[in-house]
Amino acid sequence: MEKGRIAFFAKVIGACDPIYTDEAAARAAGYRNVVAPPTFIFGAEGDSGARMKLIDTLKIDLGKVLHGEQRFDYHAPVCAGDTLRLESKVSDIYDKKGGALEFVVSDTRVTNQLGEHVADLHSVIVVRHA
Repeated sequence: MEKGRIAFFAKVIGACDPIYTDEAAARAAGYRNVVAPPTFIFGAEGDSGARMKLIDTLKIDLGKVLHGEQRFDYHAPVCAGDTLRLESKVSDIYDKKGGALEFVVSDTRVTNQLGEHVADLHSVIVVRHA
């Protein structure tokens, strides 16, 4: 996680706490470095390419994909300088409306370079079928 990218993200979402932008403030608050704001980790998942790999593997037409749900469960802070490991799995696939809508549920466990379990990500994409 790069400090400048975290600070930019904080600015964009209006997160004004200096722990997101100022290393001294973050350290004074007990963190290793600047802290990533909530939802920042979603970008890390995007950067990993896991979502696109899943869509490609399941041969899903990207034009038919809708974002259904996203949830973050945090267990420890993510800080600038951290290296994250994301382990994703498809936990369910089901359909509704007689197969017109297919739901793909994925869960991702996130750990840092210290082996700490920092977050769990849960997402659902909806695929529209004719």
